[in-house]
Amino acid sequence: MSLHDDAVLVLKAYEGQEELRQAYLDHLAAHPDGMWKACGDGHLTASALVVDPEAGRVLLTLHRKLRMWLQMGGHCEPADTTVAAAALREATEESGIAGLSLLPGGPVRLDRHPIPPPCHRHLDVQYAVLAPPGAVQAISEESLDLRWFAYDEVADVADGSVVRLLEATRARL
Repeated sequence: MSLHDDAVLVLKAYEGQEELRQAYLDHLAAHPDGMWKACGDGHLTASALVVDPEAGRVLLTLHRKLRMWLQMGGHCEPADTTVAAAALREATEESGIAGLSLLPGGPVRLDRHPIPPPCHRHLDVQYAVLAPPGAVQAISEESLDLRWFAYDEVADVADGSVVRLLEATRARL
């Protein structure tokens, strides 16, 4: 099964955000290359909010290019076999934390947002991952900073999309 096929199955099974979910499916139907950065009309990305529920905190990255506090995530790569695997890979690479595990139940949210050229638009499939006990982060080249924030601090540093992702994640926990 291709990554494109996996994304279609994931989106068909996703419950909620019906209009946006259908827009993602329509995009993939119209763009066989809709999983890849090279798709000029936008493309799917995979992200994951790193959560430490025991401590009531999340790990956010200060994105080097966007200069915003965000969840971990990015472009799918040819070696990714599933959208969930892409999200987990991105979270592991950008957090430096080994042993992350996906929160069961598939994506937590969808978020479509503009991005500066050359990408123009991301159709983000957002997951949550659980940090193992005692997790220690390590900053990557994609980040200016990497920091744990208490749940109630996120709205003070991040935009509404991250706040909504945290709310949806907490509801699933």
